[in-house]
Amino acid sequence: MTEDNNNKIACRSDWKTEPMPEERETFILKRAFSEKEMSALRRGNIPREMEDKWFWFMEDSALWAHRSWTGYCIYRIDFKEDNNHIVTVNRNPGQYKCTDISEDIANLNNLLDWWSRAPYDYYNEWLSETAEALKKAQEKN
Repeated sequence: MTEDNNNKIACRSDWKTEPMPEERETFILKRAFSEKEMSALRRGNIPREMEDKWFWFMEDSALWAHRSWTGYCIYRIDFKEDNNHIVTVNRNPGQYKCTDISEDIANLNNLLDWWSRAPYDYYNEWLSETAEALKKAQEKN
């Protein structure tokens, strides 16, 4: 019996991934997760559609988040029992444009809100992300 992507627990070898670059920064993400939310995160995500922009998987207590189209590693979250999770974020400007930790915290919390749901709804996340990008672009003009 073969598993489809809905039932398979994601692992590194399920998708093209690039290592976290040398240009990186770390910060603490203070956030509690229920066992149900952690279970959803442990399952990971193997993209099924173009709108599904993220591939993530867990190894031990670390969640690795990669952009699905490029395989670039954007976040690594080392989960800690005291809920002071250590986040390593990509700072290679050719791979990831954000340079502000407060923006990363907001973006990552938003992603984790989506990712920790079961089942993960990539399409509505994509719609939400697109709407937010349009709003930011409009505010700049």
